[in-house]
Amino acid sequence: MKENSKKYIDTFEKFSNEVNYSFVEKLNSDPNGEKSDNKDPRQVFSGHYVNVEPTPIPEPIYIAHSKIFFKELGLSEELLKDERFIKMFSGNISELTKPLRDKGWATGYALSIYGTEYYAQCPFQTGNGYGDGRAISVLESFIDDKRWEFQLKGGGCTPYCRGADGRAVLRSSIREFLAQEHMYALHIPTSRSLTLFTSKKEQVLRPWFKENSYSRDPEKMIKEYVAITTRVAPSFIRVGQVELFGRRTRKKEYENSYKELEMLVLHLIDREYNKEINQDLSLKEKVILLAKLYQKRLCSLVANWIRVGYCQGNFNSDNCAAGGFTLDYGPFGFIEMFDPQYQPWTGGGMHFSFFNQPQAAQKNYGSFCSALKQLLKTTEDIKELEDVEKNFALTMKIEIEKMWASKMGFDKFDYELFDELMELLIETKVDYTIFYRELSNIPNSVKEIEKSFYRNSFENEKLKQRWNNWLKKWNSSLDISTKEDKEKLSTKMKQTNPKYTLREWHLVEAYQEAQKGDYTKVHELQEVMTKPYEEQTKEIEEKYYSKKPDSLFGIAGVSHVTCSS
Repeated sequence: MKENSKKYIDTFEKFSNEVNYSFVEKLNSDPNGEKSDNKDPRQVFSGHYVNVEPTPIPEPIYIAHSKIFFKELGLSEELLKDERFIKMFSGNISELTKPLRDKGWATGYALSIYGTEYYAQCPFQTGNGYGDGRAISVLESFIDDKRWEFQLKGGGCTPYCRGADGRAVLRSSIREFLAQEHMYALHIPTSRSLTLFTSKKEQVLRPWFKENSYSRDPEKMIKEYVAITTRVAPSFIRVGQVELFGRRTRKKEYENSYKELEMLVLHLIDREYNKEINQDLSLKEKVILLAKLYQKRLCSLVANWIRVGYCQGNFNSDNCAAGGFTLDYGPFGFIEMFDPQYQPWTGGGMHFSFFNQPQAAQKNYGSFCSALKQLLKTTEDIKELEDVEKNFALTMKIEIEKMWASKMGFDKFDYELFDELMELLIETKVDYTIFYRELSNIPNSVKEIEKSFYRNSFENEKLKQRWNNWLKKWNSSLDISTKEDKEKLSTKMKQTNPKYTLREWHLVEAYQEAQKGDYTKVHELQEVMTKPYEEQTKEIEEKYYSKKPDSLFGIAGVSHVTCSS
């Protein structure tokens, strides 16, 4: 992150002058989009986007902004006092003047779940009504040689809303805002948070759980305040988006389908891969190189998710960014008690569980390559792409092993020590984050990692001895000969193994207080979770470097969440 941006944007006029709407200027709009206000469900047969005006939340209340991202963009916090800035990022863009636009845009995309194409989620059973149902992009800017797209989550209905209200609630908006801030601080590619606004003048109904319930399914409808969080990324092009035009081209649904697929892929390259893919290459060369680069990014991303204990509970192709970063913080979760089958979403299934994320990524990558094949003309070109695709498992294996080695303090992955450790972690019932952080202190005995154990594992003498034996073997395998070597390795491991991760029970406390108008906990979590590798105060450590209370295990809304979470 830059300490000082080349530009300092301290007025709304300066902010406005940075606009550069490449997506809507270079790609095609829906040819039928001007016939309505685009706020009712309908089929969109072609075009890359639909123009739609967001629905403002009434009397917006500021909750938070990303201080880190504001600084990176060179944005003055004085902008938060400007009525035009507040209106824009709470959904009111109707009065904006040029060079800003008074219409936003929403995009369609396809859905594949674990590599299987689905159409049932589209109300028309065709795939032509599935896409951004409550996410509306309102701005593109080119700031300090970087392109950014600003998207309102909860900005109202679009043609893809499938009969829903187009709103996000305060609960889910706080989760997404804080999660994006946290993931960036963990050094994991992600969409970014800009601002978070709510309104006490509008509520919507959502399914949720009864208090202290163990139910897997929501049991009642509750009223919740609406909110809009602005998320920002170089682009919001998803695998599902490329897949939509790949399907249309494959099935020859309309005359211009191939051209629109080509335009979208080239725009993806321009937005996300322009430093790595030369514009002078042929289309075939660009497609093959794109497949290779995305494979590397996606494998690295998923390995890093596992490194910090993150589980993307709904990792469909429509929630998979084609730029290779984390997108769509819906039913996500950070693992607490270690379990390879951890899954935060009640509707997710084991195929999206913690240790199955590499396989889910491979399925999404297969959907991506299937769409890219539609651009290739010869059997030889298609085989070349298929050969790249076949290399995914090996690329993922390399990234995963590199990640585990770094977590354990090694330069090279040790199969035997890793397998033995996994058995111990599962049998002992250990907190994933706390264990690896305590391991980073280079302990010699099981007593030194006691803080990470749930319940009293020390009563089991055989288990205790196994831990001591493992720690002895592990220590002897480390490249340590002096006290300075040990300190150096410990510091290095602590840059891999965070001390703080965003635990759901802390998020629950934050959004429950926020629903009463108290945003103190939101701000505190934001401060703590944007410094996840640092040693913080004793008070913060006691509060946030702690295991989940036994009373919260299995509790609905804490141990598991719905898709609307």
